[in-house]
Amino acid sequence: MLNNVLQGLMSRYQERVPDVSAILQAMVTAGIIRQAGDIENDHIAFRTMGVPQLGVQSLEKIFLHYGYAKKDAYRFTEKKLNAWWYAPPSPKYPRIFISELRISDLSQRAQDIITSYTNEVKTDPVDALNLDDTQQVDTFLHSGLWRTPTLADYQALAAESEYAAWVIYNRYYLNHFTISVHNLPEGYNTVAGFNNFLESKGFVLNDAGGKIKTSPDGLLLQSSTVAKMMEATFAGGETHRIAGSYVEFAERKVLPQYAALPPEQVLREHRREGFEAGNADKIFESTYASQTKKSS
Repeated sequence: MLNNVLQGLMSRYQERVPDVSAILQAMVTAGIIRQAGDIENDHIAFRTMGVPQLGVQSLEKIFLHYGYAKKDAYRFTEKKLNAWWYAPPSPKYPRIFISELRISDLSQRAQDIITSYTNEVKTDPVDALNLDDTQQVDTFLHSGLWRTPTLADYQALAAESEYAAWVIYNRYYLNHFTISVHNLPEGYNTVAGFNNFLESKGFVLNDAGGKIKTSPDGLLLQSSTVAKMMEATFAGGETHRIAGSYVEFAERKVLPQYAALPPEQVLREHRREGFEAGNADKIFESTYASQTKKSS
């Protein structure tokens, strides 16, 4: 069941995010991988609105049903977000990172705009799903939860919270997937090395906080592309270019207690686990105007 849901998410994400196919093709052409299936997906991420009938408490039910375990919580003060990560039932599956906007921290005007849409969802929609019916779940994850926003509402939200604007238009659309670079061949198996490869092929990287975001322990390094701008159609047929989704790259170093292990014996559990709020804070900005203007 989990395979079906993840395949549905990834297939639509790949259709909508041109950088995915472009990066995979560049990797195949360079001989880094033979096929897309050679890549380990470190994690996938979702953005949500923190309202009673939606938010993390709703969306997480799907993945908890499929065997994921809820782990650490993170708080992003400036961006007004909360987030949690979820460990998969087996190492062959990606971790999941779900964030939600603390809308009560926004201005009254922004709250009113958001709830004018989210109040259309009267009860938790996940409660109405048969979670054993993966087709139903897949359809839900790619369906609009509320009416298409107006351009004016989108722009008003963007002025206060670019995260809010992204979610009001994209809903539960998959925000990003992440290539585990530490499993790639020598020369490409570090974020630094892989970033060099990406930039040599013309991909634009998020440089908020530096192109490489590093955890204080030095064991988790991350980078990401800048989200491509896409033509979005708003209520009434108005169109405007907005940020889509992006691709992330993660390098999880071997934990000190396993440093003596031969490389071929290193498994997922021997590497740095979890996430880092400082890294994630800057990765969020891959869809922000300060970054997307570089790839427009």
